[in-house]
Amino acid sequence: MDRMLYVAMTGARETLRAQTANNHNLANASTTGFRADLQAFQARQVAGDGFASRVYATAATTGFDATVGATMSTGRDLDVAVQGSGFIAVQGPDGREAYTRAGDLRVDSNGQLGTGTGLAVMGEAGPIAVPPNASLLIGGDGTISIVPLGQGPETRAEVGRIKLVNPPTEDLEKGQDGLFRMKDGSDAPPDATARLMSGVLESSNVNVADAMVNMIELSRRFDMQVRAMKSAEDNGAASARLLSLR
Repeated sequence: MDRMLYVAMTGARETLRAQTANNHNLANASTTGFRADLQAFQARQVAGDGFASRVYATAATTGFDATVGATMSTGRDLDVAVQGSGFIAVQGPDGREAYTRAGDLRVDSNGQLGTGTGLAVMGEAGPIAVPPNASLLIGGDGTISIVPLGQGPETRAEVGRIKLVNPPTEDLEKGQDGLFRMKDGSDAPPDATARLMSGVLESSNVNVADAMVNMIELSRRFDMQVRAMKSAEDNGAASARLLSLR
């Protein structure tokens, strides 16, 4: 009975973890540029002394869904979306360079260009500062052009270029903060082929219908594993009663 109980117990535990990841995806279904986490179950042998007669279930994040989300037109000059693959370089909360698909940009009171969550956008030489201006445009290559405050359109000047990168997906890992970083801790090189679209935002790539179906399936799987644990308990009790009759 212990084999059955152990498999059911570990299965129920890992199903709850998978449900947590799935619910996290659902909660970010409307988050700009969000990439869904992927989960997978696996059976593993219990290591240790004795015979290899016990297995347990594990659930682990196997990466992220790199599918490009749909684009939404906003008409706002500071809203951008990466065309195809690629990422916008930002300064993460830990001070390291990180990467995001969220292009809801802002210019704060200090003139620093940042994302909607307050992360500084990186240029070729560090965080980008934008002087006071009458208008601001972001080109397809990430070039930021402004018309200085009080000047005419003929004085348009470039003040920086957003760093765009496009490392292989397998070289990236997604952190708990939703940002992407190189697995080896290095900074990805700029990619001149990465392009931006202005006046649009990329939506989350979470498929809400699939996530809802997965949530129901995981809930049913958890119930089945709990019932299996109850059956193992009942079978164990019945065996004990039979042995007590001898």
